[in-house]
Amino acid sequence: MRNRERIIAAARELFVEFGPDVALDDVARRAGVGNATLYRNFPDRAALIHEVVLAVTSRTTLRAEEAVAAESDPFAALSRFVHAAADERIGALCPMISGVFDKDHPDLLTERRRLEEAVEGLVARAMSAGRLRTDIAVGDVLVALSQLTRPLPGIACQGIDRFTHRHLQLFLDGLEAPARSELPGSAATLEDLRRS
Repeated sequence: MRNRERIIAAARELFVEFGPDVALDDVARRAGVGNATLYRNFPDRAALIHEVVLAVTSRTTLRAEEAVAAESDPFAALSRFVHAAADERIGALCPMISGVFDKDHPDLLTERRRLEEAVEGLVARAMSAGRLRTDIAVGDVLVALSQLTRPLPGIACQGIDRFTHRHLQLFLDGLEAPARSELPGSAATLEDLRRS
């Protein structure tokens, strides 16, 4: 693995464990590189966070594509994706994309669109097959995934991980058709998420 990839992987792990303000010296140490190598690849924290968000988004899109290829049942493909996306720790990205972070950077927008299109495809196929309740939208899946994979305040990320897949399965059971209840409010669309 090249130094740049090792730094991104180490940063991702440390951001998940300790948040985006972790010391960059710790990132370099975890990656097994010197500080000069880290700063040669990433001149500042914002550049490193940008690359971590881009890498996680790209890997999550890949998980959606793999789920479609691996599962003939559309709801099983959606379920497989949700669990795989949780393993990418996408909920831990939320604290990183506040403040000075440029969430509208062109390469991030491109990768986010790829992810949205992949998840839209998963949801549409499961709905068309009658396996997914029809009163939800793609945004509902993404919001729940983000919320259910985000560490709780005051609780170590590593300790809470053991509950993540259990709670995601409870969520998925609630998505499966036929619906067992009427949902309050309206479905969260991708447009709703972009406006918030």
